[in-house]
Amino acid sequence: MNTWDERNKAVIEEFRTHEGHVKGWAPLILLTTTGAKSGRPRIAPLMLVTDGDRILAVASKGGHPKHPEWYLNLLAHPEVMVEVGSEKYATTARILTGNEREQAFRRAVEVFPPYGKYQKNTTREIPVIALERPAK
Repeated sequence: MNTWDERNKAVIEEFRTHEGHVKGWAPLILLTTTGAKSGRPRIAPLMLVTDGDRILAVASKGGHPKHPEWYLNLLAHPEVMVEVGSEKYATTARILTGNEREQAFRRAVEVFPPYGKYQKNTTREIPVIALERPAK
């Protein structure tokens, strides 16, 4: 296991133990995707960005030129599991485009300003994904 996986494992454990709170971190969600190649569940801690009733996942990877693995996974398998606080729900990830993506990205930058810098540091358009809560 590499150090990135080890760090994520510790964050995931603390998130689940403390109902979504991880000491020293901004609010997070856990996004469980299905591996594009392996077919196995993969869990990624992501910044919590709310936009009305939905959550936005931002595939920034810190402005890296390549997309994060979790994003590639949901392209192959859009059915995901979201954990926020003590709530857990299944949903279908929806990649935002055009004006809807632009508005959502502006919202993400309001919540976490470094996203704006990350976009300036890469030539790829950073994807924004809507994670809608299922109707009750």
